[in-house]
Amino acid sequence: MKAIITDLDRTLLHTDKTVSEYTYAVLKKCHDRGIVVMAATARPERAVLSYHNHIGFDAITTLNGARIILPHRIIENGIRPSDAESILKKVMMIPDSVLSMETGEGIFSNVPIPEWNATVFSGFPALPTESIIYKILLSCEKNNVQREVEKALTPDTYMTVAEGKLIQIMSTAATKWNGIRMMLEAVGIRQSEAVYFGDDNDDIESIKYCGVGIAVSNAVDAVLDVADFVTESNDMDGVAQYIEKYVL
Repeated sequence: MKAIITDLDRTLLHTDKTVSEYTYAVLKKCHDRGIVVMAATARPERAVLSYHNHIGFDAITTLNGARIILPHRIIENGIRPSDAESILKKVMMIPDSVLSMETGEGIFSNVPIPEWNATVFSGFPALPTESIIYKILLSCEKNNVQREVEKALTPDTYMTVAEGKLIQIMSTAATKWNGIRMMLEAVGIRQSEAVYFGDDNDDIESIKYCGVGIAVSNAVDAVLDVADFVTESNDMDGVAQYIEKYVL
C-alpha cells in the first residue's frame, strides 16, 4: 500500500478529540517509508490544522469534499446560492431546528454554538455572506426529520447524517470519495494502492472503492458490513494498530 487515508472524528481521533503519541509515531513511520498520509473529514480546514501541524498530511479532503486541499491547488465544490436559499426556506419550517451554514467566511448559525465558534445570524433564509457556501447543517430534537429535509433538497444537493443526528447538506460534487479520487490522482497513486479507515455513513463509498477498506470497531453497522477488515476502536488506536501490523 502506498497511501493511508483516514477519517478523523471517531476514527483516527480518540473520543476526547486527541491523538495518541503512539498514533503520531506510527504515522511518522509511514512518512519515513515514503507512504503518503491523507485525511478525509467532515471538518472544515480550521478544525484540522492542529492535527495537520503534528502529522503533516500530504493532502486533505475537508467538509466532506466541499473543499479539497491538494499539494499544489485547492478545489471547491460549493452549493449554489439559489439552491441554498431554496433549501433554507423549507427546512426553517421544521420546529426547534438548529441551522448552521459553513462558508468561506466561517460558520453562521441561528443560535450560539460556542464549540464551533459560530457567528449568530438571524436572517435565514437570506444568505449571511456572498462567499462560497460549503455546507448547510441541521439538527433537531424532533425525531424522523430526515424525510422532511430530503423533500427540501434540490437536484444538485444531497444529505448525509453524521453520528445519527447531524444532517449535512452539500453539493452533489462534494463527497469524500470524490475528494479522495482527486487526492490520489494528485500524488500519482492508484485507488487499489490505498487503505481507507472510517466509521460513519459518509465513509462507505471510500471503504468500498479503496484497495482496502477498514472500519474501526465503533463504526456504524452499515460501515462494518462493507469493510474488508475491522480494527480496534478509535479509543484503542485501531488505525495505528492496523497500520503497524499490516502496512509497515
